[in-house]
Amino acid sequence: MEYLIGIQGQDFVLVAADNVAASSIIQMKHDYDKMFKLSEKILLLCVGEAGDTVQFAEYIQKNVQLYKMRNGYELSPAAAANFTRKNLADYLRSRTPYHVNLLLAGYDDSDGPGLYYMDYLSSLAKAPFAAHGYGAFLTLSILDRYYRPELVRFNYFTTKLVQMSETDNNNSEKFVLNEITFHENDLNCSSMK
Repeated sequence: MEYLIGIQGQDFVLVAADNVAASSIIQMKHDYDKMFKLSEKILLLCVGEAGDTVQFAEYIQKNVQLYKMRNGYELSPAAAANFTRKNLADYLRSRTPYHVNLLLAGYDDSDGPGLYYMDYLSSLAKAPFAAHGYGAFLTLSILDRYYRPELVRFNYFTTKLVQMSETDNNNSEKFVLNEITFHENDLNCSSMK
């Protein structure tokens, strides 16, 4: 039910999250935002236990903002990812662990775009594409086949989706996915300047 996806290109990071809050098979809310803006250039996407996601993401959000106020500059996406991972690891070893899976996307003027994958066991990896949730089982195999590091915003995916739909029209078997409403956010160099 819960789903996050992130794709990194040459000068952008595209992220999307579904907007369903569910418990087991019951859909509690259909307009739930799973994206948390940590700073002007960093976005955190969070899925997991309902209370844990909001509490942990807001804790990280407030601490990143506090860092900026104290030091006069923002954390880089890599530093924010390591800070988040350290806090998640500390809580994992406490009596009150947070059961959350995260994607952290950001843009740094020196390093360019960055996408970081974190799971509830606080493992951290920088990835060109990442996904969490049940949709990840399908999406990761598609991205593994069609992702190219040199992709330019939207042109690549529009072309591939058209090619895939044309091949589907020729086949007798169809694979249909339910339409899901997504919140999406695009971090790129032109919107960050």
